[in-house]
Amino acid sequence: MVQAHVFTHESVAGRYQLVDVVHREANRVCWYGRDINGQRPFLITQIDLPHDPDGEASPPASARIIRMSETMRLMCPGAVATVVDAVEQDGTLWIVTEWIDGTPLSELIAQQGTFNYVRAARIGLQLLDVLEAAHGEGITHGELSPGQVFVRDRGAVVVTGFGLAGATLAPRLTAPSYASPEQARDERIGPAADLWALGAILYTMVEGRPPFRDRDRPEATLKGVDRLPLRTPVRAGPLTQTVQGLLRKNSRERLTRQVVREALTRALTEDPAAAMGSVPGPRLRGVYTAAWHSAPNWSRRTMAAGTALAVVTVVVAALAATGRLPGTGTSSNDAGPRPTAAATPPAGRPDGGNSTPSSSPSPTTSRTSSPSAKPSPSGNALPQGFARYTAPEGFSVALPEGWKRVDTTRAANRAYRVTFGAHHDPRALAITYSTVVGPDPVAVWRDDVEPTLREEDGFRRIGEIEATTYQGHKAADMQWFSDVDGTRVRTFGRGFLLGGGRGFSLRWTTPADDWNDSVNRQALQTFLRTFRPSSH
Repeated sequence: MVQAHVFTHESVAGRYQLVDVVHREANRVCWYGRDINGQRPFLITQIDLPHDPDGEASPPASARIIRMSETMRLMCPGAVATVVDAVEQDGTLWIVTEWIDGTPLSELIAQQGTFNYVRAARIGLQLLDVLEAAHGEGITHGELSPGQVFVRDRGAVVVTGFGLAGATLAPRLTAPSYASPEQARDERIGPAADLWALGAILYTMVEGRPPFRDRDRPEATLKGVDRLPLRTPVRAGPLTQTVQGLLRKNSRERLTRQVVREALTRALTEDPAAAMGSVPGPRLRGVYTAAWHSAPNWSRRTMAAGTALAVVTVVVAALAATGRLPGTGTSSNDAGPRPTAAATPPAGRPDGGNSTPSSSPSPTTSRTSSPSAKPSPSGNALPQGFARYTAPEGFSVALPEGWKRVDTTRAANRAYRVTFGAHHDPRALAITYSTVVGPDPVAVWRDDVEPTLREEDGFRRIGEIEATTYQGHKAADMQWFSDVDGTRVRTFGRGFLLGGGRGFSLRWTTPADDWNDSVNRQALQTFLRTFRPSSH
């Protein structure tokens, strides 16, 4: 079993700093880490290399993993994590991956218990796409598990772990309960082992537990996988036969990829009502969405702190509810400019109100020369039309061209809210820093923010308040509708905790009818991906 270090800020190979544990599996720990020199965020995976009693030299695991990652990245752009480094140090393999702006599937399952079969089928189809591409090139993942699958804001998955299988001579399995029977018997594996793992993941999503539970020792878990009968799924609905067909002990009897694809697709198309209604809204990871305000004279309509600002983040929520941050009332004059497609920390009131406007530093430019609008997971390359803004208060975020800092609100306890927008642009991004946030980000939204939001015209929360993690910190997301001067708007807020009562929130608001516009989706993704606290 991998034992995570009990302290943070340890360095790996003198190049990477471990900050916080993202999630754990039986033989694997994933960390949120940073490049010591550039503060670039990474997902750093810690795997203890098994002891080789025969003393044989291990294959070059680092080179294999990087090479395999690059091959898969080219075949499945955006769906396979990019490994930038792999280091073997003191019997431990450290795999450094570009930061993935998503939530481990294992964490989502732990939070939500079970998935509707429609949502499970959607994720299963995306995993099948990746496996199909790999198998077509003779590549077997061999380690697939919920901890190797990250679910992005809008449901797209990113797979990690390619290249680990076969990277060491001694047996290794990061998640034994998802190993195939042939792996449990230490036999040679092929694509059928990945199909077993896909079946085990589908089973776990719909049942809330793996088909074969983890036991005290990996050897005992593997023995159960090999010898115990499968517990019949009871919540899989139309996926029942598919799950059972994938989890056949004899690898030659498992369903083929084509049969699985047809079954998963049928689960989506035969019940369109379920397909539309059972999949929760996107769990956007990153800066909280700012409030949107469509009045022509946007400078008069600072963020409606009760509605739009509260959405921005947990921090905003706490500040607004406790009255520690000025400008968080519920009048329409509190409405702020509509945020762009990215989420940012809560902003203050542009019309002055109770706020104290500050000078608006010019954003520093950090554009790439490439015209590509697709953001990279690393947070360094920016989409065309965005430039990084560094705030003197201690954070930075990429903003659309033409966007400026339109208002700043400060409180006596060092809390503040900065609002960003542009003339004639009804969207807004608000970023709030607080020093009075409670220990549970979900409770902050539910108990501190939402009661205030309910006083706003047309308020309706979208789905549940969802716990998540953001850059290795505890966080929570909330979305809602409200009416601002007769216009229906939608807000996404994310709040995350830094510890010691401190936290940030980001809120993104747009007209409800424009929520799914590609430019708005790109903006929100860019805000969440590029927001960085620096001096807090």
